[in-house]
Amino acid sequence: MSTPRIETIAAPYGREVWLTEVDFESGMRLLRVTVREGSRYTILELDPATASRWGQSMISWAAAQTKDSP
Repeated sequence: MSTPRIETIAAPYGREVWLTEVDFESGMRLLRVTVREGSRYTILELDPATASRWGQSMISWAAAQTKDSP
């Protein structure tokens, strides 16, 4: 059973990224990442540890890009 979206992010080239928390009957809770590219959807479900590691990697990458910008 899904809850409402946590966030919708507009991405380059008309793509959208949706973040949704998903609670399963077993008690497991995952973060669902859905990427919409036109009529194509890619869906990933991440546990907290994976989401944290991915998030930190993206923050590090974005910070490095900001340093390199003129």
